[in-house]
Amino acid sequence: MREQERKGNPVTKDMNADLVGTVAGALTTIAFVPQAWRIWKTRAAQALSLSMYLDIHIGRGAVVFSTPVARAWPIIVCNGVTLLLAGTVLAMKLKFG
Repeated sequence: MREQERKGNPVTKDMNADLVGTVAGALTTIAFVPQAWRIWKTRAAQALSLSMYLDIHIGRGAVVFSTPVARAWPIIVCNGVTLLLAGTVLAMKLKFG
C-alpha cells in the first residue's frame, strides 16, 4: 500500500469534517425555529427556562466572536444564526413569559 493511501487524503478529510460540521450546525440551528415560531404564534413562554436561554445566548455569542481567528466558517455561520434565534426566543421569553 502506498504511503498516501495509508494516511488518507488530508483534503478529503478536511472536506468531510466541514460537511459533517455544516450538517451538525445546521441541524442544531434549525432546532430553534419551531420553538421561536410557537412562542411567536401563541405569545406564551412561561414554560421556557430563562436561565437555559441566557446560557445558550452567552455561549453561542462567545463562540461566534472567538471563532473567526480559526476561520471555521461553518461554525461561525451556524452559531451566528443560532445566536439570533436563541436571542429571539430569549426576547420573547422576557416579553411574553
